Amino acid sequence: MALPNYIDLAIVGAGVQALTLTTHLLQKRAKYYHKFLAFDPSQTWLSQWQQQFAAQQIPCLRSPAVHHPDPNPHQLRTFAEHRHHELFPPYDRPGTKLFHDFCDEVIRRWKLEDKVYRGKVVDILPIKRALHPRFQLVLDTEETIMTRRVVLATGSGKMQFPDWVEKIPLNYPSETLCHSQQVNLNQLKLTGERILIVGGGLSSGHLAKGAINLGATVTLMTRKQLQEKIFDADPGWLGPKYLKDFHAETDWYVRYQQIQQARNGGSMTPEMMLQLRKASHEGKIQIEECCQVREAHWQNNLWQVGCHDGNKHQFDRIWLATGTTFNTKEHPLLQNVLETYPTEIVNGLPVLDEHLRLPKSNFFIMGGLTALQIGPVARNIHGGKMACRRIVPAIIKPSLAIG
Repeated sequence: MALPNYIDLAIVGAGVQALTLTTHLLQKRAKYYHKFLAFDPSQTWLSQWQQQFAAQQIPCLRSPAVHHPDPNPHQLRTFAEHRHHELFPPYDRPGTKLFHDFCDEVIRRWKLEDKVYRGKVVDILPIKRALHPRFQLVLDTEETIMTRRVVLATGSGKMQFPDWVEKIPLNYPSETLCHSQQVNLNQLKLTGERILIVGGGLSSGHLAKGAINLGATVTLMTRKQLQEKIFDADPGWLGPKYLKDFHAETDWYVRYQQIQQARNGGSMTPEMMLQLRKASHEGKIQIEECCQVREAHWQNNLWQVGCHDGNKHQFDRIWLATGTTFNTKEHPLLQNVLETYPTEIVNGLPVLDEHLRLPKSNFFIMGGLTALQIGPVARNIHGGKMACRRIVPAIIKPSLAIG
């Protein structure tokens, strides 16, 4: 496919939220089909999402069957009519394969196979003028395209590392110290190895299970007690129960604190906790709660790890399931845009307008960076749907347009 010179809307990224936006946009305005393109190095929808699920051998989603990229909330259940065994309690959470197959069907039904252009967007240059402001996208292939509107839907999270990691000299084999996003269980042989997993969220549980299945013994270390929750944020954040007060709050810093409290640094599902306790009884995993690493160094082909409680341990590998941070100022694609469209930033999160635009611009954002507007579920599948309700009207209604 040849890259056109100009397009009305460029979607940067082709993940679940980007796919959700396209189906919601086309449902409201079918003839918009020829006016947009998504950009992703893989040239396919959801490739990074699928790789991450495969790499961590995640068997099913954490969110219920009503959360998916199609505008009709019941569509996945209808699709799973003869595959009910792939919907897991509670709340009919879809198995990974079922969800992927459903998304493939969504892509086919909305004829979106050819709407992802192969290319990584490396720069976005705003062209500000009185009548028709535009953005120029620069791809890693050195191709460029002009667009009226941009939706940044890249996930935007930056891997977060504990402070002690930065003090380690780079004298260790890189594969022995990884962030959870860099671990691929399908490429490892771990028989007899001792692995330290740091973090108390669901990713650390998946990695612990995967490592045990591959013959390793695991130490799971968390800085506070493990939390058991079905969802990563209370379902009240999906509707007016909590959002009414959240949206009424005018102090952005108070909103930020509410988001932090609601997510509270990661949690395990009850079913994962059950599996980890069973593995603990079998001696395959040691769970160290309220424990933190003080220092680690690579010596004699092993990690020598010292903890704040004075204990010392040895491991073959360290995996850091320490999450991601969202920082507008550090996002490579936002540097030039923020210079042209100055935006208030609160602890890394931008203060967007009600349609999730940078102020006075046609630059929209989806995902974790929209938490001040959407709330603590901004990065989740349902957070994408909530974002669509704000973005789509601003694209299709002339009265809400800018420039």
